[in-house]
This record gives sequence, C-alpha cells and structure tokens, in this order.
Amino acid sequence: MNLENLPAPEPDGSSDGPWPSSARRVGGEIAIGGIGVSELAAEYGTPLYILDEDVLRARARAWKEAMDEAFARLRGADVYYAGKAFLCVAVAKAVAHEGLAVDACSEGELRTALAAGVPGSRIGMHGNNKSREEVELALRAEVGHFVVDSLAELEFVDSIARDEGAVASVMLRVTTGVHAGGHEYMSTAVEDQKFGLSIAGGAAWQAVEKTVNAPNLRLVGLHSHIGSQILAVAGFRAAAEAVLRLRAEAVRELGIEIPEVDFGGGYGVRYTVLDSIPPSPAEFASILAEAAAANVEETGVPAPRVSIEPGRSIVGPAGMTLYTVGTIKTVEAEDGPRRYVSVDGGMSDNPRPILYGADYTAALASRAPSEGVRTRIVGKHCESGDIVVRSVSLPADLAAGDILAVPATGAYGRSMASNYNHVPRPGVVAVRDGRARWIVRRETVADILALDAGYGK
Repeated sequence: MNLENLPAPEPDGSSDGPWPSSARRVGGEIAIGGIGVSELAAEYGTPLYILDEDVLRARARAWKEAMDEAFARLRGADVYYAGKAFLCVAVAKAVAHEGLAVDACSEGELRTALAAGVPGSRIGMHGNNKSREEVELALRAEVGHFVVDSLAELEFVDSIARDEGAVASVMLRVTTGVHAGGHEYMSTAVEDQKFGLSIAGGAAWQAVEKTVNAPNLRLVGLHSHIGSQILAVAGFRAAAEAVLRLRAEAVRELGIEIPEVDFGGGYGVRYTVLDSIPPSPAEFASILAEAAAANVEETGVPAPRVSIEPGRSIVGPAGMTLYTVGTIKTVEAEDGPRRYVSVDGGMSDNPRPILYGADYTAALASRAPSEGVRTRIVGKHCESGDIVVRSVSLPADLAAGDILAVPATGAYGRSMASNYNHVPRPGVVAVRDGRARWIVRRETVADILALDAGYGK
C-alpha cells in the first residue's frame, strides 16, 4: 500500500489504531475525552499535547492484568512504567494507582516519581552513566533496584554504597545479541552499542561473580532490553530464553539465588494505518511466561519473579497533539504537485520524524473533512527536515487557522521536546469525563529568558 495514496484515517474509537480510543467526530470536529478540540485550542492554545487519562489508565491496567494472569502459576510479575516515554507527577500517580511501579533514568525522573508519592521500593533506577548524586539519592530513597550496565558502573555503585553504609540491590543488564527495533538507534541488544554486559563476550558472567562477592551489592536479578517500537513477539522470546539460560547456569554453578528477571520494554504501537497491529499485552505476557516455564522444565531451576517496562505502549496512543495551520503552498515535486502546510510547532515538540524518519498521520480536527489532496505537514523551524507528517491526504480547502490533530504522540513528544529556535515547549492537558486540566504547564519565552544569565543586566 502506498502512503502517498492513503486518506487521512479517522478516529474510530478502536484500541489498536493510532488515535486515542475516546477520539470521535462530534458535529464535524474531533473530540477527545468528551471535549471538542476547538474548545481545547481556544482555552489552552496550540501547539498542545492532550492526554486522555482514562485511556492511559486502561492501557496500564491491561499490562498489569495480562502479566498477573500469565505468571500466576510461576512466581508472579511486576510492571514498571518506563518514565522516559513521558513522566510528570500526574502520570506517575495514575500508573501507580493502577498497580504499576516506575522505571526512572535520571535524577529528574526519580524525583518526579518520588514527588508523586511512589515509594522508593517501587522505583527502578536505570541509566548507563549515573552520577554520584543520582546514586546517592537512589540509595537514600531505598529504590527497589539499580540497573547496572557495565563493570565500571558496578564498582562505582559499590563504592558509593560503601560510603553510604548501604547495600545496593542490583539488576545486571545483559546483552543478548537479539536485534530488534524500528530503527538502528532503537536496537539496544546488539554487541556494538553502549548498553549492557555481553553474554557472548563473558562480561555478563564476570559481572555476576563480582556482584555476588561485593559486600555492598545484592544481586537481585538480570535485565534485558532489546529495542524499541517492536511489533512482533519473536525477539522477546529469543531474548528471554538467553537471559533465563544465563540465570540458570549462574544459579547452578555458583550456588546463588537470582530471584528476578526483567525483560525490559520496547513494545510497539501504531503510528499510521500502515503499521502492523501490535500483539496485545496478553500475547506478549504469554510468550514471556512460556519461555519462563520452559526454562524451569529444562533446567530444574525455580522460576524467577518477572518484570517488564512498557512505556510507549501505555502512554503513546493515549495522547495527541493539536496544531494551528499557518502558511500553505504547493510545489512541483518529481512525482507531481505536493502541498506544504506549515503549523505552529514542529521538531521542537516532536523530534522523532527528524531523528528516526518516524511516520505519523494527521486529520483536520476543527471541522468536518472534505475531499483531500496530497499534503506534507511541516514545522516552523529553520530546518528543511522539520517534517511533522511526511505525507497525508487532507482537505483541499484547508486554510490558515484550521486545527490539525496528530495522534499517537503521548510518548516521546513532550519528553524529547526542545527549545530549538527559542520556541517554548507546549504544555500537556489531561482530559477525562468532559473536563480538562493542565498537568504540565506551557512554557513561555519568559521561562527561557529566566535561565539566561545575561538577561536584565
């Protein structure tokens, strides 16, 4: 199917498409969470991230229920929400209320989870280059575990724990060699990259021995993460088998306990109708449980408690971005006329298209759509690659002031946003039951200038 010939897909209330499942056409315009986009744009401005809290909670619940059911006959399971996808106090509170723990990758994410009231024991601390301050804060917060990426980091955490008079619970992130992900930079289990301790190269085994013998470290588990935006189960099964084999070997040969295994995240979502429908949480959970059960039968080593770290698959389809149309022009491309529609945001509020070549879709949101023409939606920044949607069919009568909606932006939009060209980052509005509220306020130019040491001198 050719993307150039696709119409703009309409929100249909489904749970497996790019649009939030609450999105509907009401009187011609799109509504989300029971509120029309025109009302939201008028009150909160554009660009604007919108997050449907009911959708967020339902997707978090689906993962929790799927893992609980799949691992009920083994040793149980935990679901960590991957805060890197998008984290604020309101989101941390929502996922914690649904029974999820939180995975943090920085001091900022850790402090946000703590500010939301998430207990330290329900937080995992990631990061391949943690600072002394981050490790000290995590130890004092008594986080559930550190995910350690290298032998150097293992010694670093051990030394700080010794200084603090503490014992750090450690999960060793191992590299399985399984290649998966939607882009080269999203594949995180190949040998030649920054993350993890190689199973094949022996670093993982060395790390197990060092952790067991370190008086200020406690080996609580092994961790694996193979990539992001993965739309098939095979890679997860292969990686799970590799990690479980390593665990069983260490338990038998070293006479130790390794009570937990974390299979990471990377579960994909649909950004356009061309994307495959991803497996459900129940399908992913079932594959992981099958691998764990098979390992028990093969090795005789009792099953570990299992955890996973979905982020994008929870918050991505719960969000969308509103833009206001500005200038419009048509050019002659090699394959025919192409209309360029500029909006009031762009790569500063969604860098994924320019970073990964990511595709999104869009729809005219403020009124009923009509017959469409081939359109490229572009941002306002000084980069020719500042593309919001590469190609989509939008109404021929599109005009300045119309509102466009881009779905599936709940993950890695606000969290990766920048101030390029000194453009303030959009705020995030949560909608639920016909009501809306800021959960992250909009930045202003005054906020940017407040950080400028020369301002006012």
